[in-house]
Amino acid sequence: MPPLMIFAAGLGTRMRPLTNDRPKPLVQVAGRSLLDRALDLGRDAGAAPIVVNTHYLGAQIERHLEGQDVAISPEPGLILDTGGGLRQALPLLGRGPVMTLNPDVVWTGPNVLSALAAGWDDRMDALLALVPLDRATGRQGAGDFSLTEGRLTRQGDHVYAGAQIIRTDRLADIPDRVFSLNRLWDLMIADGRAYGMVHPGGWCDVGYPAAIPLAEALLDG
Repeated sequence: MPPLMIFAAGLGTRMRPLTNDRPKPLVQVAGRSLLDRALDLGRDAGAAPIVVNTHYLGAQIERHLEGQDVAISPEPGLILDTGGGLRQALPLLGRGPVMTLNPDVVWTGPNVLSALAAGWDDRMDALLALVPLDRATGRQGAGDFSLTEGRLTRQGDHVYAGAQIIRTDRLADIPDRVFSLNRLWDLMIADGRAYGMVHPGGWCDVGYPAAIPLAEALLDG
């Protein structure tokens, strides 16, 4: 099973006022923090090591994880975004493909990380978990991708669900310190090596306060 990077360094601006005094990954849904729910997925899938990056109110996350089997990749100055943050964490993750997970999502159905690992093969540079836009609870905005015979192209009626497996070799080719993994995806799409997998269960984007009851209803259903 590949290692897992959980992205927990964001400012959580859409989640205010709940994030005025806590980082978004420590916001609770149905009595359990978003970060703990993400860790549950990783541990259930057998991911090792698990790395969490931190920035905004990062000391709270570090205290929350104290004594657990989780490595911390702090970003005390700039927030490095997903690409820069993943590249900085590579010494903790190793050189092979890695799984990444956004914690501000609630899932039902099969473990998405286990499904990604089962679907991964050598022709892929990235395998992204997707949800059809009409099943993307809490989503604000349009879709991200189209899916044709497993391959991704930009725009369409599928939403990136916040979980993937990705090769990290080409991170070294990007000169910027702060950058999004969208930069890497575009290179992989151009080469025909970016793939998608549709998650068959429920999914909710928990990026703003009004989405919390939607996520709790999904879990209760």
